[in-house]
Amino acid sequence: MTATIIVGGFFGDEGKGKIISYLALHDNPSIVVRGGVGPNAGHTIIHNGKTYKVRMIPSGFINTKTQILIGPGVLINPDVLINEIEQLNVHKRISIDQQCGIIENKHLHEDSSDFLKNKIGSTGTGTGPANSERVMRTLKLARDVKSLSTYVSDVPYLINSALDKNKIVLIEGTQGTYLSLWHGTYPFVTSKDITASSICADIGIGPKRIDDVIVVFKSYVTRVGEGPLNNELSYSEIQSMGFSEHGTVTGRQRRAAKFDIELAKRAIMLNSATQIAITKLDILFPDCLHTSTFNDLSAPAKLFIKELEDALHVPITLIGTGPNLNDMIDLRDTIKN
Repeated sequence: MTATIIVGGFFGDEGKGKIISYLALHDNPSIVVRGGVGPNAGHTIIHNGKTYKVRMIPSGFINTKTQILIGPGVLINPDVLINEIEQLNVHKRISIDQQCGIIENKHLHEDSSDFLKNKIGSTGTGTGPANSERVMRTLKLARDVKSLSTYVSDVPYLINSALDKNKIVLIEGTQGTYLSLWHGTYPFVTSKDITASSICADIGIGPKRIDDVIVVFKSYVTRVGEGPLNNELSYSEIQSMGFSEHGTVTGRQRRAAKFDIELAKRAIMLNSATQIAITKLDILFPDCLHTSTFNDLSAPAKLFIKELEDALHVPITLIGTGPNLNDMIDLRDTIKN
């Protein structure tokens, strides 16, 4: 068996969608399954000249041979999910767990309250109020929604059965470590824990079944919404350094800072990281755009990666060098030899 979890190391927006979709194509997993919160997370994938933005469907959909699943710990907005199923034409290979919680219109309205929307910086997608209702045991589940009946299944059984048959399973987390309800910058966090341990619970497998935990860091730090951000750059600095970005779900301007070693170290600890993926190296070092081998990186870029690896004591095995899915340096074979 081989089961790998992909989690965000900072405040979300690290480029997990790119890493997951790359692994889905190159490792050819039997299953890609999504844990995490719900449609408040957006992943962007650029492949073969097309840009995909998904909020519910696992990023591994890009491999047309892979079964895509959504675990019972994930909240579902049926309208968003069905729209993505139709747009991506994945009707025949997606399953959602019968115990996924359902976001209704009332949750969207509640998520626009002054406290959540303006003071916390909620995405307004209804996930917080829906998770609150689940804690009260009154939330509607996927098994109660007729329009979802075609897709309902027992996701933990499907995953564990695949692992029993030594198949490859790729597990997709959402948000980032410091948006965790337990470990993040409370109260400016999401409505549940989203570290690797909770992602296991979200999809219904025990931690002993995990082979690797890949923590994804961007080559700089960004954050959408309110909450602390150490050494935050001014808007003019963000513009001049090329760090200007907007959130996939909200469209809001992302705040930014340079790479934070101490945050990264704690994220590695909290997630038991075995590997690190670094994305957007080309933003720091534009001459590295589209580079596919480590030897072809510029000397400053090589030094940046080496210093990070030395400081974090975990191998950096994937390096994103551009917006396209295959703009990637894959060093995983080097840690096996």
